[in-house]
Amino acid sequence: MALEVTLRQLRAFVAVLERGSFSEAADTMHLSQAALSGLVKELESRLGVRLLDRNTRSVSASVVGAAFEPMVRRVLASLDEALESVTNLKELRRGLVRVAAPETLSCTLLPELIADYEKRHPGVDIRFEDVPIEQVLAGLHSGSADIGFGPAGVLADDAVEVHMIRVDPLWIALRPDDPLAAGASVSWKDLRERPLINYMPNLALNVLSNVPHRHHPKEIVPVHRVNTALSLLRVRQGCVICPSMARSLVEGFGLAFRPLRQPTVTWRIAIFARSRSSLSPAVESFLDFTLEAATSWDGGRPLRSG
Repeated sequence: MALEVTLRQLRAFVAVLERGSFSEAADTMHLSQAALSGLVKELESRLGVRLLDRNTRSVSASVVGAAFEPMVRRVLASLDEALESVTNLKELRRGLVRVAAPETLSCTLLPELIADYEKRHPGVDIRFEDVPIEQVLAGLHSGSADIGFGPAGVLADDAVEVHMIRVDPLWIALRPDDPLAAGASVSWKDLRERPLINYMPNLALNVLSNVPHRHHPKEIVPVHRVNTALSLLRVRQGCVICPSMARSLVEGFGLAFRPLRQPTVTWRIAIFARSRSSLSPAVESFLDFTLEAATSWDGGRPLRSG
């Protein structure tokens, strides 16, 4: 059967042993001597043993008290450590944020965003996974991811909040020797005869549904990763659709990158998170940092909405 022992009683017991005096211990705990003595007597009464030997000149631990003292100190030290840990988490001196995003965002948006956050909160550990969008969503549902990034419209779940952070126009990657690369922009009609090397899931729903059917590419070559698509384009004719934010990535492959017009189609980027009531201080801080950063990103149109 558990005994009703309070932390104040335990702290009073230890304070008396450390000071060797009830009066000095009372001063340390900002209590009257009578109040401190009452706490120790209550503790002894609850335990049914004498913990302190008292005389007119000094106070010391009894045999039972001497055996009890190190156990009490361990309990108090563990509690102090737990309270300090909570304070550190609350004040973002410690914490963990598990972020998941598909490759296109992993190669463009996320590295700088995470680096900027870590400069502001160096004690928070950001663990990042580059995974397909299906695994981003699965991670949010299973709890293995705290924050997810991806195209908006892929998730419909009341347990996960969707915050739109950017609307980015789609551009087209071309081989430098492609005649279309000589122009300032490219129309969908111009692309019809070129194979589209596509890595985007739900291309028909999220992209081609915004383009007249007569301008749809005649041939689509499916791949799983944007790097694979761009690597293929280097060695064969075709084109690759990417959000404009991928410019440095595309040009890193030695490819031309042009705005895609008539019509202009946008890629809506969102951050996914569980409801705020279930977020740790670090995760909530990273979410707020991202929403704040989104208001000042160059290119595209940043949004802030819940």
